Amino acid sequence: MKLVELTVSEFIETLGSDAPAPGGGSAAALSATMGISLTKMVCELTIGKKKYAEYEDEIKLVFDETKQLQKNLLEAIDKDTEAFNAVSAVFSMPKDTDDEKAARRAAMQSALEGAAKSPLDMMKLMLEALEVTKRAIGKSNTNAASDLGVAALSLKAGIQGAWLNVLINLSGIKNEEFVASYRQDGEALLAKGCLLADEIYEETLKVV
Repeated sequence: MKLVELTVSEFIETLGSDAPAPGGGSAAALSATMGISLTKMVCELTIGKKKYAEYEDEIKLVFDETKQLQKNLLEAIDKDTEAFNAVSAVFSMPKDTDDEKAARRAAMQSALEGAAKSPLDMMKLMLEALEVTKRAIGKSNTNAASDLGVAALSLKAGIQGAWLNVLINLSGIKNEEFVASYRQDGEALLAKGCLLADEIYEETLKVV
């Protein structure tokens, strides 16, 4: 069964157990999914309201984007655990001969690269979600202004958490070019994401 098919209580129980997965990556994806869902909710509470008629077209566009981002981030919850499971599977590979050891090392490097790619892909989605959320600031239902602030905080936690998961997998990768490229991309995504989240939060404080 997929993680996203569990009840909230079941997911939390599994997350807090000694099971190796889900872990921080899936938790980061869940945090971000909740964040963009809040942005989607604010759009729902704005569309059709006469008070915000001048922003109707823009908020409808934001709403459409939140729907797709919500879907993609929800899928990322399971994708991250699948990537981790691929790493775990390598430990069961035989290592009695030199050939088996070499195959095991190669499989581990491949699995670690996949495990680093998953949270980096998440970070791209999370940055996009923050950019979309910012577009709703000042154009959406002021009664739900605090929800956009919580959305930003949830997305910030997500992007920072995803970055930690990129880093821990990069630490075991021998391909220096791969590591350097992922570090550069990840640091850029993190900086932009945190700045946007802080800007949204500060704007929210002005109206709540």
